[in-house]
Amino acid sequence: MAFNIALSGLNAASKDLEVTANNIANTGTTGFKGSRAEFAELFNAAGPNLSSSQVGSGVRLTNVAQQFKAGNIETTNNSLDFAISGDGFFTIRDATGFSYTRAGAFRQDPNGYVTNANGQRLQVYPPTNGGTFDTSTLADLQLVTAQNAAQASTKVAMALNLPSNATAPANPFDPADALSYNQSTPFTVYDSLGATHTGVVYFVKDAAANTWNAHLYVDGVSAGASQQISFTSAGALDTPATGQLAFGAMTVSPGADPLALNLDMTKATQFGNAYVASAINPDGYPTGILSSIDINSQGIVQAKFSNGETTSLGQIALARFANQQGLRQLDNTNWAASYDSGVPVMGAAGTGMYGAVQSGALEASNTADVTADLVNLIKAQRNYQANAQVISADDKLTQTVINIGR
Repeated sequence: MAFNIALSGLNAASKDLEVTANNIANTGTTGFKGSRAEFAELFNAAGPNLSSSQVGSGVRLTNVAQQFKAGNIETTNNSLDFAISGDGFFTIRDATGFSYTRAGAFRQDPNGYVTNANGQRLQVYPPTNGGTFDTSTLADLQLVTAQNAAQASTKVAMALNLPSNATAPANPFDPADALSYNQSTPFTVYDSLGATHTGVVYFVKDAAANTWNAHLYVDGVSAGASQQISFTSAGALDTPATGQLAFGAMTVSPGADPLALNLDMTKATQFGNAYVASAINPDGYPTGILSSIDINSQGIVQAKFSNGETTSLGQIALARFANQQGLRQLDNTNWAASYDSGVPVMGAAGTGMYGAVQSGALEASNTADVTADLVNLIKAQRNYQANAQVISADDKLTQTVINIGR
């Protein structure tokens, strides 16, 4: 009997060694969660037949319990490395379905999809036209590879001051004659194809008090008749009442839509004796190429383009479970939902207990500090040796009994 009890102890200690060895082996595995071997005593009889003098029949492994405490977050130089500081799991998908992981080492595949090393695609909530995200569905995160389309300029906001002591030029207006206008302000605008064009507005003092004429030229070509602006005696804009100077549409390049510009003069003034242009802000932008990917703590993924524009690509979908230890462990630090874990409760970073997403970082193995595992390894080794010693002692007793009758 003692042989079998000690043998069960050897098997239990061996399993404990295996679990501890696996923890130590994965100290460098991103997102790895260590396990703990759990044991229970065995009895030949159970329930009401178990007497107070009943001796146990050994030990058995009842469970290898996963330990979901968080690992340390380590920064990296990869914008597609993600770490979660909370209870959430990344949701990933392949041909077999959905699974869940804390390993946030992702990359871009040839088609622009964000995947892990096994080709499983990261899931996000897709963006809507209203600037929010559709949390009712999941989609593969795909980084845009096409250029960001250009937007034609339609308005130029001008914050400037025209000198109140200016006098009307003696010469008729001619952009080639610097004596025929008082001030000129250049700026850059864009057509519908993203090509850049140089605009210049010439301000000419009118003979009437506090009155000016604005002439707009694009690439040296007039945009139409001049527009008149006037100021009050206090220097504030008087006309036009809306502050908008609308010029006619003009063809600026083959294939592009005609360019029609409004000059927004609502911040124009007439004070003092100096011309000051504090801000000239045309709208529109040229074609842009993808320059970087930015992910904030809410898991919102944005593509940044060389033209300064950004596009939301999705919000990383996180999953939580009522019982994390009930998750069914898969390979490659992935888990699947099970009856014991409950169905995944989907949410977004920054809400509830899902945690925040950090870009450019990875969650290290929670066994990275091997001190505790080395202590467990020593304990398991001693347990193994002790049970081996029991077998050795029982063998000697058996030999003694056999030799008595000789």
